Amino acid sequence: MDWGSVAGLALALLGILVGQLLEGGRLGALFQPTALVIVVVGTLGSVLLQSGLPTFKRGMRMARTIFFKPVNKHRLYAADIALWSQTARREGMLSLQRYMDKQDDPFISKGLRLLTDGVDPFKLREILGIEISTFETGERQAARIWDSAGGYAPTIGILGAVLGLIHVMENLSDPSRLGAGIAVAFVATIYGVGLANLVFLPIGGKLRTAVNDDVTRLEMLADAFFCIAAGDNPLSIQERMMAYER
Repeated sequence: MDWGSVAGLALALLGILVGQLLEGGRLGALFQPTALVIVVVGTLGSVLLQSGLPTFKRGMRMARTIFFKPVNKHRLYAADIALWSQTARREGMLSLQRYMDKQDDPFISKGLRLLTDGVDPFKLREILGIEISTFETGERQAARIWDSAGGYAPTIGILGAVLGLIHVMENLSDPSRLGAGIAVAFVATIYGVGLANLVFLPIGGKLRTAVNDDVTRLEMLADAFFCIAAGDNPLSIQERMMAYER
């Protein structure tokens, strides 16, 4: 669990709620199901229309990493790379076959397979570079749905406000129904701006950082496979891998 993200979200919401109380308002006034439906459903629909279903689903799944941060496997990868480089130097590239069969990461399996196939180091780097580029493009498109949501939500909130004012205008002859329409009008704007700046945009920013970390991990592995294929000294490869540690 990433408690920093949990604390950040809780602090942001607490600031809004405490501010409402300090102004003498009621917390119940901020809870308007109609406004919430307008903003959330409208925003999701807009994002889905823009991105398409596969990218939308991928971006939603990525949001889990906001609160459940993946384990940093840099040291584990560094140890594996040292083992691969030493084995390849002592026993030859074909000896890496036994490590390839144990991998559950497709990228690592592909890199080891290219090594055992005796692919030219520069051709190997080119192939893995294409793999990384394709992965990065897909991940960035998926993460971008949250930035899009942050852009659409305030506008959808304004639409909700307009709908609320239309409801008010339609019921000017019935004062008892004016309050609900005005509440929807103002709370919809709060939901739109609040969700955009307290939830959607921060999630988008954090996912971009996560994508950068994943790409760095793949680049480290690709660099290691290139060095092994080129026959570099295992110690120099190990020193090179340490440069990727943050």
